[in-house]
Amino acid sequence: MNKKKLQKLLAKLEAKKAGLVSRSATVEAVAELRSINTELEGLNGEITELRGIVESMPDEEEEPPAGGATPPEQRGAQPPVGNAAMTQFLKSFGIGGQSQERSEEPADPYGTVEYRNAFMIYAKTGEIKPELRANATTTTADVSAVIPTTILNEIIKKVTVYGQVFSRVRKLNIKGGVEVPILALKPVATWIGEAAVSDKQKVQANTKLTFTYFGLECKVAISLLADTVTLAGFETVITDLIVEAMVKAIDMSVIKGTGIGQPKGITVDDRVPAGQIVTMTPTEFASWESWKKKVTSKLPLAYKAGATWLMASGTFEGYIDGMVDDNGQPIGRVNYGIADGPQERFAGKEVIQVEDDVIAPYESAAAGDVVAILLNLKNFGWNSNMQMTMFRYFDHDTNEWVDKAILIADGKLIDPNGVVIVKKGTAS
Repeated sequence: MNKKKLQKLLAKLEAKKAGLVSRSATVEAVAELRSINTELEGLNGEITELRGIVESMPDEEEEPPAGGATPPEQRGAQPPVGNAAMTQFLKSFGIGGQSQERSEEPADPYGTVEYRNAFMIYAKTGEIKPELRANATTTTADVSAVIPTTILNEIIKKVTVYGQVFSRVRKLNIKGGVEVPILALKPVATWIGEAAVSDKQKVQANTKLTFTYFGLECKVAISLLADTVTLAGFETVITDLIVEAMVKAIDMSVIKGTGIGQPKGITVDDRVPAGQIVTMTPTEFASWESWKKKVTSKLPLAYKAGATWLMASGTFEGYIDGMVDDNGQPIGRVNYGIADGPQERFAGKEVIQVEDDVIAPYESAAAGDVVAILLNLKNFGWNSNMQMTMFRYFDHDTNEWVDKAILIADGKLIDPNGVVIVKKGTAS
């Protein structure tokens, strides 16, 4: 069998695989899904083996000599290179009395089509299929199932794209309860004379952080999922519902989480130096000179690289954008470059606009409210394995089933010295 025939066979196998994948998206019967999944496993092994044989063969095989084919006894005595591999491959189709070989089980059991369909049925009806039973924790009050990998990966991607704050914080995956040391003393180089020696210094890490476990809960109304029929539609709906709720909750916890039952936010962390918490009167807030003297100068030089502003859109649009110095030069700038959309900057730093319930806009903020933050968000650590579990329970007050997604996470400000918090003051 020459290379061209093998390539045609490979194309047929890949077309058959594509048809099975397309068919599995519309099938809901577990028995049929199991049969399709088994057939896909066998096809994957055959395609991989055949592709390896095709790639190892030369582009053009030599034509047989004129005058007839090689005698059978010579073909048997001196088989051409690659025949052994070809024979082994054909055996995978059951030729020569050999049974079809199955490929190894998929590495991720939560990513199979069978598991994803079983999860969809569970979320819509509460019925636990055999595919979920081995991975479920069942009690008298509720049941749970791990969210499939395909949905989880999409949720993490969307949270990163749409969560302006979350996309910039430092992502950690540390076991809860473990103390994480923070380097509190850096070695200092000293000049020495001919006879003098420098003092020995010990690098210490006396300051420590400990992450705990907090649950971020997102409840999904069953009526919204019950109307979804196809697997693709179900995954899209549930992803959008969870993302919408979690983006807001994560961003709010990073900025102003109470630390009680949730991460401690930047603005409530009592470790931020008092000299870096600035209160500005309305007159000062509109003055470029006041911003330079009272705010940007308070951020230590070591933390200026990578620092960004966090403020409400109304604060930037109404007070910062359009501010001028004594010479009439604009301070807050909105540049339109190669990026898709405006690029807001203030005092040479990027401005990240957040929702009004995350940081109050200056106009509607009360005296003492935080209206702006200057920091590098990499100094905030978000600790989570980003694995979510779906729980189902019956709400007796409303007589309906409720699906609830839970994410275990915690977050803390790692280095409070790189933060400047701006609060609204009263008119003097």
